[in-house]
Amino acid sequence: MSRVGKYPVAIPSGVEISIADGQFTAKGKRGSLSIPLSRYVEAKVEDGKIAIVPVGARSRENWTMWGTTRAVVANVVKGVSEGFSKSLEIQGTGFRASVQGSNLVMNLGFSHDVVYPIPSDVKITTPRPTAITVEGNDKQRVGQVALDIRSFRRPEPYKGKGVRYETEVLRRKEGKKK
Repeated sequence: MSRVGKYPVAIPSGVEISIADGQFTAKGKRGSLSIPLSRYVEAKVEDGKIAIVPVGARSRENWTMWGTTRAVVANVVKGVSEGFSKSLEIQGTGFRASVQGSNLVMNLGFSHDVVYPIPSDVKITTPRPTAITVEGNDKQRVGQVALDIRSFRRPEPYKGKGVRYETEVLRRKEGKKK
């Protein structure tokens, strides 16, 4: 039995839910998101909560998609009401980032600046020259953009230079000894 799937998703005030033709759509103050529902589960709205139930007999597909669909539906509802954000830190001498128009321009120790075009569904800000914040409604999209930015210069284990998540703990290695 799914431990995640059996709990209903609460609908916050100001969020409208519609379920039609295998599509789950949520509209809130931050916009609208839509996801396809699996054929193994069914979504029902009852007294301000969304319940996800498996369809048909007890099978592996029904039970696995039950928890997955519930988690994705919860992320969609949270995304249109509150949104998601990821914070990145840049560490290294002379490493910095800035938003110029619709591009994120980063100096990461290469002979050239790294220019990352900001996607239209994500907002990127630089509160400090060594900090980047990625915000948006879609949790998967925010995480993917943050990962793309991090992949330009991943943190190295000897000096710790590079782009890392704010909460990331980097395991440092000891350098050469004489």
